[in-house]
Amino acid sequence: MPKNLITRIQSIMAKYDVSNAKSWPFEEARKILARIQKKTPEKGYVLLETGYGPSGLPHIGTFGEVARTIMVQYAFSLLSNVPTRLFAFSDDMDGLRKVPDNVPNKEMLSKHLGKPLTAIPDPYEKYESFGHHNNAMLCNFLKFFGFSYEFQSATEHYKKGTFDNMLLKVLQNYDEIMKVMLPSLREERSATYSPFLPICPRTGNVLQVPMHEIYPENGTIVYKDPQNEKLVETPVTGGHCKLQWKVDWSGRWYAFDVDYEMSGKDLIDSIKLSNQICKIIGGTPPETLSYELFLDQEGRKISKSKGNGLTIDEWLKYAPSESLAYYMFQAPCKAKRLYFDVIPRAVDEYIGALAQFEKQEPVQKVDNPVFHIHKGNPPLPPNIIPFNVLLNLASVCGAETADIMWGFVNKYLPEITPESTFLLDRLIHHAIAYYHDFVKPNLCYRLPSGREKTALMDLFDSLEAVKNDISADDLQGIVFEVGKRHDFENLRQWFQSLYEILLGNADGPRMGSFIALYGIENTRNLISEKLLDKEV
Repeated sequence: MPKNLITRIQSIMAKYDVSNAKSWPFEEARKILARIQKKTPEKGYVLLETGYGPSGLPHIGTFGEVARTIMVQYAFSLLSNVPTRLFAFSDDMDGLRKVPDNVPNKEMLSKHLGKPLTAIPDPYEKYESFGHHNNAMLCNFLKFFGFSYEFQSATEHYKKGTFDNMLLKVLQNYDEIMKVMLPSLREERSATYSPFLPICPRTGNVLQVPMHEIYPENGTIVYKDPQNEKLVETPVTGGHCKLQWKVDWSGRWYAFDVDYEMSGKDLIDSIKLSNQICKIIGGTPPETLSYELFLDQEGRKISKSKGNGLTIDEWLKYAPSESLAYYMFQAPCKAKRLYFDVIPRAVDEYIGALAQFEKQEPVQKVDNPVFHIHKGNPPLPPNIIPFNVLLNLASVCGAETADIMWGFVNKYLPEITPESTFLLDRLIHHAIAYYHDFVKPNLCYRLPSGREKTALMDLFDSLEAVKNDISADDLQGIVFEVGKRHDFENLRQWFQSLYEILLGNADGPRMGSFIALYGIENTRNLISEKLLDKEV
């Protein structure tokens, strides 16, 4: 562990008492402490692992698993002085089973079905192989977030012999492993199943073929070539074979002595099988967390090959990276939909947590999401305008550039600049992008009813006598009182009327904050325009 990181952790430990922290990363870290009995393992460190199948482009779910694992790693570092390492493992020796929907050169890829991902040309024509391309995308993004991890390639470890001892253990316990796996398979699959997938020396394909013979004493297997039906004897070591993924998972746990790994709830049954196999070959399965899956807007599981969820680049186009980390922290065992509409709320909730952190007692701060996002040292809460307010400002002023937005901001907060409030400047650029792509195409204004016209005229008049230095809270009170005077069934209905008539949306910001930012005279002009409208 780098000295500067050790110093930083020691500083955090001196400042905060984490012994009673209740947030989920600390709970997971305590599971690891119990596993190692609070002693340094023989290998000299605790190993956390996260897995990635590079058959398609990395998506936010992939990032989420790494981000959450790093949160557990950090929590553990505050509970124990045992060193830790994090492996980001790519199963890039897996055979390509189908061509993903969201990649170029599909016809070229279709000619390489069955080959290891690192033996298939890159359809983007940028890297050595398709596997290398997808690995690079994952690594580049994790690097962007400043994550500290060690990338591990299945192809590299199989070929250089890291897994040789483990592979021989699997071969020696072949029959017992088959007894575990066969009951979990469909009848037609069980007839051809083998833990070993030979790499065909003739075609380079990863073969799913039954074993004709196994020779544990020689470290070899014999299978029938599916094309010419000749018997082929091959070593299980040295990259001549790889393992079926459930056995591969348990074999990796054994080979690396993994202490912790989380995975989606769709893999709970697989974890049970892999736990059994890991014990059969002499290993101890890691502590695990089964998190809920991310769903798309229709409630379907997000898929790498279908590309039916938000991509990493899309989130970063519309929101700062900290908001994505915040989204990942929240309730990992609860299913959440992951699509564009969640972004504004995640941004504002992150900003709210940042502001709350400064007001909390130390015992509360360690369970605040920003404590984990910023590793115990979140920035001071800047003078930030809610993202939802910025979106509506972009809408009413038709913002094309950040300069337009900053013109309004500087009238509201004259003491700040883009340079002095970097996060706000980022939010403004994100808000403009989000407004143009998602808000503007869906704006739907309506004309006010008779009662709404009367109330709007009252609000117009009420704002006339207001001084420019009035606070957002006082402006909110004025809007509130106007609604009460005009007998709306409930004030939510009054505010919704304002959103639909003035802003063209069914939902909107806190009106006091919006008026303070947009300006009192600008708001009165907006009301006047809508009162004069005769058609939408």
